[in-house]
Parts: sequence; structure tokens; C-alpha cells
Amino acid sequence: MYTYDSLLEAITPKSGETRDVFDPATGELIGKAPVNTTADVDRAIDTAVSHQASWAGLSNDERVAYLHKAADAVEANSEALVAILSREQGKPLNGPNARFEVGACVTWLRVTADTPLPVETVIDDGQTFAEMHYRPLGTVGAITPWNWPMMIAIWQIAPSLRMGNTVLQKPSEYTTLSGLALNFILNTALPEGVLNTVVGAGDLGAHIVASEKIDKIMFTGSTRTGKRIVEASSGNLKRLTLELGGNDAGIVLDDVDPQAIAEGLFWGAFINTGQTCAALKRLYVPDSIYDDVVSALADFAAKVPMGIGLDENNALGPLQNEMQFNVVDRLVEAAKASGARVVLGGNPDRDAAGYFYPTTLIADIDPSNELVVEEQFGPALPIIRYSTVDEAVRLANELEVGLGGSVWSSDRDRAREVAARVEAGTVWINSHGTIHPAVPFGGAKQSGYGQEFGTAGLKSVSQPQVIQG
Repeated sequence: MYTYDSLLEAITPKSGETRDVFDPATGELIGKAPVNTTADVDRAIDTAVSHQASWAGLSNDERVAYLHKAADAVEANSEALVAILSREQGKPLNGPNARFEVGACVTWLRVTADTPLPVETVIDDGQTFAEMHYRPLGTVGAITPWNWPMMIAIWQIAPSLRMGNTVLQKPSEYTTLSGLALNFILNTALPEGVLNTVVGAGDLGAHIVASEKIDKIMFTGSTRTGKRIVEASSGNLKRLTLELGGNDAGIVLDDVDPQAIAEGLFWGAFINTGQTCAALKRLYVPDSIYDDVVSALADFAAKVPMGIGLDENNALGPLQNEMQFNVVDRLVEAAKASGARVVLGGNPDRDAAGYFYPTTLIADIDPSNELVVEEQFGPALPIIRYSTVDEAVRLANELEVGLGGSVWSSDRDRAREVAARVEAGTVWINSHGTIHPAVPFGGAKQSGYGQEFGTAGLKSVSQPQVIQG
């Protein structure tokens, strides 16, 4: 079992070029990360490819057993992983944050291991017999983001391994230590060469995508980068799963109790300090209860503590990096300049050591304001008035993205009718962003394509093969 110090020591390079890694809450030096090159990527790809046949040659039960061993290893070393994650990413220990994320890694490993994917009989009518099998694709390139660096890595690694693929994973350059630490622990349980890691910036990701030895790319990140991946992947027509930018809309109907939904609205929007692809990022509220919803949400939000992640009392942390701080700051300032009303927050200390942006609610904002139409990816929520449900649905659907959405109502049937009109990969009722490892998840429109989780996720990292006769 590793401690924070011993795990950090284990992943610290003993030679070669390194770079410093800093705590986004305090600016303090955490440790050093390796700097990999494209030559390192090529070697890692070759390692993954060379071990793929032996890994695929194991039985399904054997691979399942390895995933459970990996889950055991993550669980046994969870507090060391939590500490590295909290210090590097910034998220607090408690609430839906660091301990939640590492716990989700264990859950997703186990559920992915145990999800059945039997051979499917397509037709058996006495004249024709055909079965659908799912075979390994080969080697999967997994390119993961900085907001949930461990959990999203498992979303990509676990199904790929389960189906007999080997993996080359590149964590975000903003959360390198978190990726290295997780994979180090996983590799204490997995066979050599099955899970490989390279670390670096976008140029390494581009090199992975362009490699004709990579058979599948799984990517979570911006729509802009996703489009580049589509273009670069044409060399060998590699398969793609792309979970891209959101700007999720929530529609509150006029039959709700504002006090009853305030907590759910808050965590839908501000989980991980708003740094979640499928967070609630624009909220549409009817005129008749607008002021009551804004007031109830502000009352709840004002009580949620923000601060350094290692403080057990905090529930919100800093933004992970200066780039994202500047995006949120710019969008909120644009909203303020337009005459929108600041209900809470909007006043960051730009001279502070950490990238803290206060929980911010912006009311009476134009539906076309930058803060509404551009994904803020941080703790600032615009709340837009509407007059009719048709207007709210039109506003929710008019953007080019559609990862998630939500409808809030005391009448579930009415909510489902509205939800069916929202153009998004997932629409939640009376919650937002609640995911389950057995429920497929993926985007609509320019929020990407392909699904993760459950049997759909296993199929997405497999080659369908029909055997007929």
C-alpha cells in the first residue's frame, strides 16, 4: 500500500527532462513530471501493439479477473491517489470531488468487468443462422482531460482492456501526476505492456492520433480538438469515440418548488467547481417563478465553502489552471458589462496565489450573451428568463452542442414530454449530470459521437463480426 509521499516518489522521473508541477490552489510546487517525446510515443505504441495478441488471447473470464485485481489495487491505495488528485487538480477531498472520483474509478472497473456481452443470435429461422460476435480492435489511444483525470481515464481504459485491446493513454498535460499515479497503481495488477502511458502536450496527442498502428481513439475534450482528431484519423480509418464540449441547458417548469430543487440545481451546475463537460451551464426559468428560483439557488450557493482542496471542510476548489480562470473571468466581465445582474460572486481576487473564482450567479441576462452561448466551464451560471415552454426549448436547442440537458418539474410525465424535445445525448429529469456505469452516455450534434458505459461502451471498443452458416 502506498502513501502520498511514496506514490509521488514512485512516479517521479529518476532521469531525463522534467517539468515542475504546481498546486492550483496555492501555487506551491508539488513535484516533477517527465517530458516525453514523439520517439517515446512510438516506443509506447510498439509496446502496446506487441502485447495485444497475448492479452486478447486470454479468456474473457481472465481479463475480467485482471480488472477486478486492478480495482482492488485502486481501492487499497485510494487515499494516496486522492491526495495527488486533490493537490494537482485542485478539487476538495469530500463531496462530489476527489474521494468520489477515486471511488468511481473502482466502481467503473468492477461494473465494466461484470457487464455481460454475450454472443447475439441475429437470425435462426431454420434456413439462415447468424451470430454477432465482438472482437478486439487492437490498440486504443486514450486521450483524457484535466477535469476528471482519473475517472474519465478509467471510462476509456476499462472497456478497452475488457474487450482484449491494449491501451496507450495520454493524460492531460495539466494533470500529468494524476494520470501517472493512477496508471502506476493499475499496472501493479495488470500484465506488463497492456496499459502504457505517455505524458506531454497536444503535439503528443496528435502523434498518437496520426499513428497507423493505433486502431481506435477515445477522446474527451473540446469540440475544436475533436474536429482535428477526425481529420487526422483518416490515415487508417481508425474508429473514434469523441465526448466533446457541452453547454448543457436546464429548463425549469412553472410547477416546481424552488426551495426543493435548489440543491439539485446547484450541484448540477457547480460540481467540480463547474469544470464538468455535462454540467448545467445555462438555466432557463419561467417568469412566474424566476425571482423565487434565483433567490433559492443563491441562498444555497452562498453556504457552500470554497477553498484549498486538502481542507476536509471545503466542497469547491480552484479552477485547475490559469487558462480556464481567464475564460470564466472574461465571460463574467462581458455579462456584467452588458447590464446583467450579479446575484452572487463575480468578484475574484486576481492577485491571489490560487486560481479561485467565486461561485457566481448572473441573472436577467440576454439569451445571446457570451456567458450563455459560450461554454464557461467554471463556477458561473447564467439564469435566463422565458415566457413559454416553446421559447425555452428553442433557446436550449439553438446552440450547436448537445451533450446533456435537464428538465425540472413536479410532474414527471410533463417533464418527459419536454425532455423528448431537447436535442442532447442525455436529458435528466430533476437532476443534472448524474451518470451510471451501466447507462450509455454520449453526445449529440457537435458534442461528439459514440457512446460509453454499459454494453454500448463495450461494443464501441470492439469490432463486430457476423458469423453466418
